[in-house]
Amino acid sequence: MGNYVLNFKEINEGDLLFVGGKGLNLGKLSRIEGIQVPEGFCVTTDAYKKIISQNAEVNTLIDQLCTLKVEDRERITEISRKIRYVIESLKIPTVIEEEIFYSYTKLGEDEAFAIRSSATAEDLPNASFAGQQDTYLNIVGKEAILKHISKCWASLFTDRAVTYRMQNNFDHRKVYLSIIIQRMVFPKGSGILFTADPVTSNRRVLSIDASFGLGEALVSGLVTADNYKVREGELIEKMISTKKIAIYALKSGGTEERELDHAQQNQQTLTDAQIVNLERMARKIESYFGSPQDIEWCLAG
Repeated sequence: MGNYVLNFKEINEGDLLFVGGKGLNLGKLSRIEGIQVPEGFCVTTDAYKKIISQNAEVNTLIDQLCTLKVEDRERITEISRKIRYVIESLKIPTVIEEEIFYSYTKLGEDEAFAIRSSATAEDLPNASFAGQQDTYLNIVGKEAILKHISKCWASLFTDRAVTYRMQNNFDHRKVYLSIIIQRMVFPKGSGILFTADPVTSNRRVLSIDASFGLGEALVSGLVTADNYKVREGELIEKMISTKKIAIYALKSGGTEERELDHAQQNQQTLTDAQIVNLERMARKIESYFGSPQDIEWCLAG
């Protein structure tokens, strides 16, 4: 293989600038025995650099963007929109397409995938860009995969992402994007957990947020999640919320919001045994990384 794709298990500690923090952590997680990570690969930042460097119009527009200040909102919106349009319109070079299709075909051409962004900065590789770029779920088929890779690259130039970089003094030219292509899971429930309680900072207490369906409903604020607190294998507190809505994948691709049956709305998302088992896995991950972690999780359907 070339420089444009790395499968999760090929990713090493020194690959941060090629796959970003999210991609690097997925590579690490895939090596932990007993931790199930959906298979996938990263389209590296080298692919993004090749796309951008070969287009004079994009470079001219980025030059214009670099002269602006946060206060220049209308111009930021205008130029950012043009950059996104050009990037989404570019044909991905054949050499990059071939590497993507090779890894994609090995995972299964009929499979559905999540396509996510993993940003990194040349001078500040450990800088956080969480939530700044786009994610697309349940993407099916070669052409759709390529289309959404381009959309992820373009999302580096949303108004929100551009303004964030300006506010934090990041050079637009030195922030690069890797794209994560990961086999889709169709979960009964999902959420996020913190190995140190985010409210009290108690590192002995693990906090789990959980809701039905895909985690997008929780992340976007559509539902108030259940919350469970666990300490050393013992469930010490739980709050069961009314969850009226869940997001589920469509067979044809994409996702939809669904109203839950009244009986399900007040059900506990995870059983007590599942909660305790999730804590055990989270502590294994925390031990591997050597510090408190926040972890996205799902319960496969």
